[in-house]
Amino acid sequence: MKIAVMGYGTIGSGVVDVLRINKEKITKRAGEPVDVKYILDLREFPGDPMEDAIVHDYQTIVNDPEIGIVVETMGGVEPAYTFVKAMLEAGKQVATSNKNLVAAKGAELIKIARDHNVNFQFEASVGGGIPIIRPLNKCLTADEIEEITGILNGTTNYMLTKMAEEGADFDEVLKDADILQHVLQNTTLPIRDKYEKRFEKLKKEVVEPSAAMY
Repeated sequence: MKIAVMGYGTIGSGVVDVLRINKEKITKRAGEPVDVKYILDLREFPGDPMEDAIVHDYQTIVNDPEIGIVVETMGGVEPAYTFVKAMLEAGKQVATSNKNLVAAKGAELIKIARDHNVNFQFEASVGGGIPIIRPLNKCLTADEIEEITGILNGTTNYMLTKMAEEGADFDEVLKDADILQHVLQNTTLPIRDKYEKRFEKLKKEVVEPSAAMY
C-alpha cells in the first residue's frame, strides 16, 4: 500500500516517523506493507531520510494510481481544501489532522467522499487526537446523546483564561497564542521587529515557568 503525506512539519514528520518505526506492526495489521511514496511540501529537506520522497506539486499525488491513502497535515483552509478535494475526487482515502479545514469545509468534504465511495477521516483533528468520533459512530449508535462536555485544547484554554481573568482582547490574545505555539513547538517564527519584545515577554511569562515545573 502506497500513501502520501501532505505537509512535512511537526505533525507530518511525526506521521512518517510512526510509520517507519512501527512498520512491522502496521504491516501485520494492514495485511500488507505501508510505504510513504510522496511527501508534499514547498520546502526542500536535504539530508533527510525521506528526501527522495519530497514533491512540490499535489497533482503528482492525484495522478498516481498507486496512492490509495493521503494524510493531510498542512493546517489552514487553503490550499489544504483544494488539495484534499482533489484527492477525494480522484478516489483516494484521506485522513486529516487539520482543525481549520474540518471546521470550515468538513460537511462538504464528507459529502464529496461519500459521492466517490471513499473515506474522509478527521478524528485526528478532534480532541488532540483522542479517539472519540469512531466510538460515537460505532459503539454508541443506539444511545441518545444529549450533551457533550470536555476540556478544550490548550490554545483555547489559554485564550479563554486570559480573556476571563485579565480582560484581554481577543485579537491580542490570539496573536499571543500564535507566538506561544511556535515557541513551545520550537519552530522558527518570522517575527517582525514589533513582535520581538512581545515574544520574549511571553517566553518568560509562560514557557520558562512551565519548564521549571519539570
